[in-house]
Amino acid sequence: MGCGASMYPAGERKNKSVPEVVVYVPSMRIPAQSDLQRPLRGLIPQDLIDRLACLRNQIVLVAEDTGGSDVAELRRALDEYLPLLVGLTKKEHGLEGSVEFKWKNLESGRQEKSVANSLFELLSVIHMIAMLNLSEANRLMIPEDRSGSGIRVVSSDCKRDAVDLLLKASGCLVFCVRGILAHLPPHIKKTISKDFQDGVLEAISIQALGQGTEIQLGFAVESQKASLSVKRRLACEQMIYFGQVLSSLTLIVSQLSSLLFVSIQAYHFLSELDMSNGHGKKHLCFIKWKFLEAKAAAYYYHGLILDKGTEPACHVSAVCCFLAAGGILSESKKACLTFSLADPVTRSPPFWGAMKHLHQKIPEVASRKSQMYGYLLEEEEWALQALPDLPDFDLSLAPDDFVLPEIDPAWDRNKGGIHSQPLKEHLKDSEDETET
Repeated sequence: MGCGASMYPAGERKNKSVPEVVVYVPSMRIPAQSDLQRPLRGLIPQDLIDRLACLRNQIVLVAEDTGGSDVAELRRALDEYLPLLVGLTKKEHGLEGSVEFKWKNLESGRQEKSVANSLFELLSVIHMIAMLNLSEANRLMIPEDRSGSGIRVVSSDCKRDAVDLLLKASGCLVFCVRGILAHLPPHIKKTISKDFQDGVLEAISIQALGQGTEIQLGFAVESQKASLSVKRRLACEQMIYFGQVLSSLTLIVSQLSSLLFVSIQAYHFLSELDMSNGHGKKHLCFIKWKFLEAKAAAYYYHGLILDKGTEPACHVSAVCCFLAAGGILSESKKACLTFSLADPVTRSPPFWGAMKHLHQKIPEVASRKSQMYGYLLEEEEWALQALPDLPDFDLSLAPDDFVLPEIDPAWDRNKGGIHSQPLKEHLKDSEDETET
């Protein structure tokens, strides 16, 4: 759902309060108990098997016990597990298909089909790291002080840390796509979770950049030094990031001819995602809400800049922008409510960042300027004035590069202990051992 920290294993609802969402976190996947001992016995040294099994079991236990909320402990365990796991993915070790790895949905407890492929395990681990980063970013953007005063302040440090986490999450997902998914065998791709279907990871990666830009826009609005041009640029960039979801989901929506003329409405582009469990629908609602907020902000700041002109055409164009911003803002409020009520139900935070300012300013300026220049709109010359196009910008934010850790030294120390016994013979020997 929209808040990874609020998830608990199936049958264990520790807190029935409705979670609050600032940063959207797709439903998290966690590892399920898998047997690493039997399939790897005799193929690699026992101490290496024990370390792999121990760390993976630790991740399972922490995730289940805390509902994924102990991000620091999970990250520590995942960071220790990754260098060991890298060794299983090396072709020279011949162990890629040795273990059947099992994963499950944290919220529902539903277990996915097990996959005997170490690259799949690597994909799942890095995807989990990305989701933990998103979850932690969401936590940082929600103040812990609930004094009831109605005044909630997120510190600048928390906002900066949240942006850093969003960039890291985006980088993890980019690596998942380019560094792992591209190398998975086709028959494995057909069996893995729909969370990894073509386009989904790219969409979430770009969405994280959009949300990072949203926080930066909030900084600009709060700063007296930020110019209108800077604010307009950030609002437009936020829209462009969502527009880029189109390129990530081209394969999914190529048959949807209705999309040919909506190059920036990213919320349409998720219409082909898995909707069977409700999370796809909620994700769709979130993107629609955030897109509309960014679009309202972009037209508002574009209008303020146009209004600085001295020609009547400038003022008419500005009024068109303000009126458009007001209408889009009203749509965004409805989209926010739709998102909150979509299953699983969540709470949206009080207005924050740029929206805290704009929900008051846009209706106010739209009303004042339309009264001031309304007579121009009534003149035949300006009656059919079109809504001005928003400017296009190069994008400022980019994903942090995710670098796979070096293989654990234990693999090099134990090169002589890695057996070359054919996998089929090894499995047969293990079965014979069990029978005796």
